[in-house]
Amino acid sequence: MTNNKTYKIILSGGGTGGHIYPAIAIANELKSRFPDAEFLFVGAQDRMEMEKVPQAGYKIKGLWISGIQRKLTMKNLMFPFKLISSLLKARRIINEFKPDVVIGTGGFASGPLLNIAASKKIPTLIQEQNSYPGITNKLLGKKVNRICVAYDGLERFFPKDKIIKTGNPLRKGLLDIDTKTVEAKDFFNLKHGKHTLLVLGGSLGARRINQLIESKLDFLSTQNVQVIWQCGKLYYQQYKIYGNTKNVQVYEFLNNMDFAYAAADIVISRAGAISVSELCMVGKPVIFIPSPNVAEDHQTKNAMALVDKDAAIIIKEEDLDADFENKFSQLIVSSEKQKQLGKNIKELALVNATNEIVDEVVKLLEGKK
Repeated sequence: MTNNKTYKIILSGGGTGGHIYPAIAIANELKSRFPDAEFLFVGAQDRMEMEKVPQAGYKIKGLWISGIQRKLTMKNLMFPFKLISSLLKARRIINEFKPDVVIGTGGFASGPLLNIAASKKIPTLIQEQNSYPGITNKLLGKKVNRICVAYDGLERFFPKDKIIKTGNPLRKGLLDIDTKTVEAKDFFNLKHGKHTLLVLGGSLGARRINQLIESKLDFLSTQNVQVIWQCGKLYYQQYKIYGNTKNVQVYEFLNNMDFAYAAADIVISRAGAISVSELCMVGKPVIFIPSPNVAEDHQTKNAMALVDKDAAIIIKEEDLDADFENKFSQLIVSSEKQKQLGKNIKELALVNATNEIVDEVVKLLEGKK
């Protein structure tokens, strides 16, 4: 299926784990097919990709770029300069590296890079994780060769003939977590036979979820629950004190996500696209608390697509005080309900997404545009 040419591949995506991990998953699959390929990541110079990508074993270069704020700020006044700087640096990176293909997974840094690549007629592909695209991918849609998506209905935003529905590329190791439960509980020093709750607010953290867990620690203790609480980079200093509480572990970030999922009996999570895709693959009962602060309220739409199929529970932020204890205690006492939610959510997983996206990249590499 593939030849022995030594390909050069640039990937760009970042700002949050939702953009970084798909790019790393795509790179890992490409590397397994083309062991001699040369990879370069391009990100925003002050964002988390500058740390996470080297940890995954890849080189990365940073652009001086950030998004536009909604109100007039110094950052907004700097935006034109950042954009010009990023376009110039992106051009320099492409001229020096001479990629055979450029892949974008969203985030501000991918904008200048894919824009330059497309203008130079280098094959380009973007991967859109959400049911509602971010501004960068919306702008790039007209210029790139292929657009891999995870949801139906995106021809509202992108040229229909470029869209391929693949699902979202996910970290390896999530398919067989059922075999890792004992090992995972031991890894986290958890008590076997006690319910484990995994709390996820995204890589940076979710303020309202953290406030909820802080206020419900006594309640969770009465439910015989032990907690793995990933509170996020922005909130770790504030909440790490609760790691001294019995049956509560607080983390800034979880590097062993396969173990965290394997150890969990119930998951509380935001409803970002990658989180939803991962949780479908994991097949555990989930309570989604969507972020209300995203474009077109797409996290609520992501969650409702599962709730409508009896594959998850949703509690909106405004309903947490009134509904959380009731919904959580009903779920924790019903192993039948837990099994049903886990089975239904697993049936929605698109497990071959990474392979299918890389198949499209290979077509571009082989000149089948």
